[in-house]
Amino acid sequence: MIDTPSVPKPRESTWLWLFKIISGLLIVVFLGIHFVVNHLLAPQGLLTYEEVILYFKNPIVPVMEVLFLVFVIAHSLTGLRSIFLDLNPSDKLLRAVDIVFIVAGVGFAVYGIWLAWVIASTSV
Repeated sequence: MIDTPSVPKPRESTWLWLFKIISGLLIVVFLGIHFVVNHLLAPQGLLTYEEVILYFKNPIVPVMEVLFLVFVIAHSLTGLRSIFLDLNPSDKLLRAVDIVFIVAGVGFAVYGIWLAWVIASTSV
């Protein structure tokens, strides 16, 4: 097996490829923080409902959780697009897939932001 360096695929811009790489690294960072706070520091290894509400009262937490969500969404959709590129779709089909992924990604992000806002504004 020949070891080739990681490079953008044809029809994948360098910026999109670079974003995919950077978002993957940021996911690892946010996942580590999320795991430590929500599982290692939590009593019994899991936060209760009340503890989650109190946790989200810190203004940094909703921002961090939303960023984590946005990076996961963007990374997964750019990864799916990269897999789709392996099928060598027509330009027209690729544009349609890009539109579907963008609409889905924005929808998922809006829902996640709304949910973080609801949790942060809930009283115990």
